[in-house]
Amino acid sequence: MDQVKAMKAFVRIYERGSFTLAAADLNLPRATLTHTLNRFEAWLGTRLLERNTRRVRPTLDGEAYYQRCVQLLAELEEAELAFRTVAPKGRLRVDLHGTLARHFVIPALPDFMARYPDIELSLSEADRFVDLIAEGVDCVLRAGTLGDSTLIGRRVANLPQITCASPAYLRQYGEPKHLDELSRHRAVNYVSRSATGPYPFEFMVDGELREIVLEGALTVFGAEIYTASALAGLGLIQCPRYHLAEQISLGLIREVLTDTPPPPMPVSVLYPHNRHMSPRVRVFVDWLAEVFAGAV
Repeated sequence: MDQVKAMKAFVRIYERGSFTLAAADLNLPRATLTHTLNRFEAWLGTRLLERNTRRVRPTLDGEAYYQRCVQLLAELEEAELAFRTVAPKGRLRVDLHGTLARHFVIPALPDFMARYPDIELSLSEADRFVDLIAEGVDCVLRAGTLGDSTLIGRRVANLPQITCASPAYLRQYGEPKHLDELSRHRAVNYVSRSATGPYPFEFMVDGELREIVLEGALTVFGAEIYTASALAGLGLIQCPRYHLAEQISLGLIREVLTDTPPPPMPVSVLYPHNRHMSPRVRVFVDWLAEVFAGAV
């Protein structure tokens, strides 16, 4: 028996909670995966997974063995690469923040694929909470403050942000020169699935963060419709500068309150805390840091 292949099969079934999904991930027939696990359990002398027609769940031995397998497989891969001096290889599943992907990641992706031709990338776009283990994702790229303590994050960028509005809006309401003038203005308010209400506007004043809640008749969820609303003259917004750089250059949007800008928006790569960072994830994270360093 190939113990390493059997361990990889067990880990993938455990994480996906499904023989069918694990077989698709590993590009193996489901029957082969079932046979591999059955032999592996017989060799270990214990049952690792309870399965029926609807679900797969670990036994107590399976829970304990999974933690050891994840650590051992990561250390084995790292040791193999160190002594064989071979490039990272295998499938890497990454979930990307949509606007970051379109502006920064995808245009630079040919460089990554040329550097690491043996890594098979699988990309998705889901600007939501992703259960990395259950969905079989290796890492996610996210913007904003980290709030999930079950994930480890590495900061790869701090994106400058602006407060802005369309010329039509500023003709109607005037251009605010000081924060105390904002009471006369309207906002396009932004919400997310994880927030209990609209995000306040943020300003850095003499090195201190100041938050202001602005009135507004429009509340949105989604970066594209948020900026589109500002372009339509529906109110003030705050967003990363890159997102509207072209529109600013064309005069379609104007930055205001430049003396008290919003704090930079952090961009991070997240991966599960119970995983050693695999060589595939490590080179991808390092490459992302290069991409953002050269673009911001």
